[in-house]
Amino acid sequence: MGKLSPSFRSILSSNTVINKPPHSPAAPPLSSKKATPKPSRKTPSGQSSGHPEKPKLPTVFKSASLADAKKLYSSFVSATKAPFNLRVHNSLLQSYASIATLNDSISFLRHMSKVQPSFSPDQSTFHILLSTSGNRPDSTLASVQQILNFMVTNGFNPDKVTADLAVRSLCSVGLVDEAVELVKELSQKHTPPDIYTYNHLVKQLCKSRALSTVYNFIVEMRSSCGAKPDLVTYTILIDNVCNSNNLREAMRLVSLLYKEGFKPDCFVYNTIMKGYCMVGRGAEAIGVYKKMKEVGLEPDVVTFNTLIFGLSKSGRVKEARNFLDIMAEMGHFPDAVTYTSLMNGMCREGNALGALSLLKEMEAKGCNPNSCTYNTLLHGLSKSRLLDRGIELYGLMKSCDMKLETASYSTFVRALCRSGRIAEAYEVFDYAVESKSLTDVSAYLSLESTLKSLKNAREQAHAI
Repeated sequence: MGKLSPSFRSILSSNTVINKPPHSPAAPPLSSKKATPKPSRKTPSGQSSGHPEKPKLPTVFKSASLADAKKLYSSFVSATKAPFNLRVHNSLLQSYASIATLNDSISFLRHMSKVQPSFSPDQSTFHILLSTSGNRPDSTLASVQQILNFMVTNGFNPDKVTADLAVRSLCSVGLVDEAVELVKELSQKHTPPDIYTYNHLVKQLCKSRALSTVYNFIVEMRSSCGAKPDLVTYTILIDNVCNSNNLREAMRLVSLLYKEGFKPDCFVYNTIMKGYCMVGRGAEAIGVYKKMKEVGLEPDVVTFNTLIFGLSKSGRVKEARNFLDIMAEMGHFPDAVTYTSLMNGMCREGNALGALSLLKEMEAKGCNPNSCTYNTLLHGLSKSRLLDRGIELYGLMKSCDMKLETASYSTFVRALCRSGRIAEAYEVFDYAVESKSLTDVSAYLSLESTLKSLKNAREQAHAI
């Protein structure tokens, strides 16, 4: 317990500069020479990322006991000739605060200041207490306020960074309402939140509260401290209402966005388009696409992929196919998502052979199909009772070690059993289990239910 680990000793030896208290005269520079730059971090490819290599601090404290922490700190102090600087003290505090209670963490901070008077905590020291508060099981609004009061007592008023850390800590443990109350309090006493904190709270409220609650928060923040929503805020709101299929409200928010002086980007329109596509309203999705063109927004790959997916899903495959050509004319190259969406639509219409031809076109244009592409085709071929083609495709998937998806596996196994190819169905079952495509139980249940239904059908046929 008392010995200093070699890894931590190397860190301490590189931090011999003494941090003077605020009222002490500034120390003269140790050297006029320029510091040697630290080596750059290497990427997996061997190229430099341009960022200096950061030292990896070990997890110093293994026990949450305050007495053990004080004893270990004393051993560090006695083993090191020069006093620790601020960075080392903050690292020690972070290591202990991540496993200890708040009161013990504050006591340990006070102990370090008492043992080494040269240690003068700054704003970042108190921010460590805030950032680790979300890790504690007893994290509450009261504990966050205790840290903030501790900061103020030591002469540091909460700033925007403080507010952000406090809000994120509360939200991380599900205390969203408490985070809202804290933001209101900080706005009145110290400083309103910055736009990042504001949008984080809006996003958390959208996830867990009614839309009316979110709107009330926005109105109250605007009136109380002048905090206004920006383009990101409206995008969060639009995404939320689209996920709940409230597409009329999404379009109202777009109009409001224009009134506030913002211009919606591709992401906003793509989000609304996706909402219409998910409920099979292809005509409205095309309407959003036309609106984008009217306001001078250039559709991107996501726009076309979303549109092709929506039209294919709603049975408008011919129109989806036309957009594939429009996409290419505008210089956007269809990817695996584009082709797979179109194949899915073609298979839904019973045109599995057409989807298979599209696979050849896809590969001829240099676009590689993925596992989802093959599973879509296998499902379509099996459903259309094109079993020989399905077996060929399955063999290709198996040679490439591709996993089977639940829907394609079940449909393929069912088609094999109905054709009397029970042995091959069991072979597919073995592959699904070995490749970990499905769990043993789900793969077996699917095969067993198919065999049972087939047996029942035969018994009923004999009984007639």
